[in-house]
Amino acid sequence: QDLGFAKLDRDRSERTGFSEVIYGEGKTVEQIVRLLKELVGTERRVLATRVSPEAAAAACAELPELDYNEAARTLSWRAPGEPPARYEGYVAVVSAGTADQPVAEEAAVTAEAFGCRVERVYDVGVAGIDRLFANLEVIRGATSIVVVAGMEGALGSVLAGLVRNPIVAVPTSVGYGANFRGLSALLTLINACAPGISVVNIDNGFGAGYYAALVASLPAASGAAPATNGRRADAGSAQ
Repeated sequence: QDLGFAKLDRDRSERTGFSEVIYGEGKTVEQIVRLLKELVGTERRVLATRVSPEAAAAACAELPELDYNEAARTLSWRAPGEPPARYEGYVAVVSAGTADQPVAEEAAVTAEAFGCRVERVYDVGVAGIDRLFANLEVIRGATSIVVVAGMEGALGSVLAGLVRNPIVAVPTSVGYGANFRGLSALLTLINACAPGISVVNIDNGFGAGYYAALVASLPAASGAAPATNGRRADAGSAQ
């Protein structure tokens, strides 16, 4: 659908399972609002990321049913009658420090927008590793895990050595000078010796939430039980 300033991909939900996601940075307030109106009018679930508070206020004034997450800078919407969760189980979003929470929230909101239940486990970095151990039961019970960490990014590797769930790690730009705005965490995570880690780009909470939701959707889509936790999903529970 050609809107002049953008070509809206109307077939994306049929191809991939979810409608086109609006990336807010670089777009005007008017463009964001127009895209949201188009999607809310035809889709069951809508998500916009990297939305400024000013753009969110304008969008919510015209579409009060939108939900703005200030920390994540996301706008989301679910059609009336659409269940919050489509899939059995949940995604665990684990963050190392409080400063990593905006990226973690972007991942969590994204997974929720894709129909996953999310358990948030925040501020459990390796500097106080007992906090991580205290939450291992919740993390191990997840279908998939998002790990968000800045500084040297050690949390992803440590956690991969403790669980058998698939992990997607997000390096963040949180850290002092030699962190190089997230490069040190990125290099740590892509060089991790513990297997079972996929890594997305620096601060890309959306990409991690998307990936984790795809993993979480597979048992429901196939009717098979997840290998990691023994839960059973009915074949008819897929979207």
